[in-house]
Amino acid sequence: MNRPLFAAATLGLTLALGACSTTTATGGGATSSEQRASIDANVNGAMTKLYAQDPESRAMVARARGVLVFPSVVSAGFVVGGSYGKGSLLVGGRPVGYYSTAAGSVGLLAGADSKAMYILFMTDESLNKFRASNGWTAGADASVSLIKTGASASVDTQTAQQPVVGYVLTNAGLMANLAIDGTKITRLDI
Repeated sequence: MNRPLFAAATLGLTLALGACSTTTATGGGATSSEQRASIDANVNGAMTKLYAQDPESRAMVARARGVLVFPSVVSAGFVVGGSYGKGSLLVGGRPVGYYSTAAGSVGLLAGADSKAMYILFMTDESLNKFRASNGWTAGADASVSLIKTGASASVDTQTAQQPVVGYVLTNAGLMANLAIDGTKITRLDI
């Protein structure tokens, strides 16, 4: 990529991400407890939306050993793009840690959007590996099978048996054709 095009793409990405406003944003002056409370409220809202979109997701979440929820992952870019969001890991329905997610992309893209991402750790081993990691990348540290729901809203049996599964919820509803491989997840110190 030539330098002027790269500079323009980088500037476009910076402006697009700066212009995005989400409900999970916490101001730079917010205390750690205020940040946690804001993330918790957004996670609760995201779980309610997931259950409304796919009632069977409630049974999957109940079976999971842990659920990592990012209520609003904002993606923006012009040729070069990126995404970022904050969320929490729920174990037994309670937050046990706070995390950020980030990913980059290059290609034919322009604009911004937001999605909610849910990663379900279905085994103790997958949850423990995630919690012990210093930084976790979907697809590299574990394969994440996105749950596909059909007209009958039943979860694909083969996907449901994987150690790590996920849902992606956009404004259009549940998405089964998105990939989250390459998404980096890092623990927040809040």
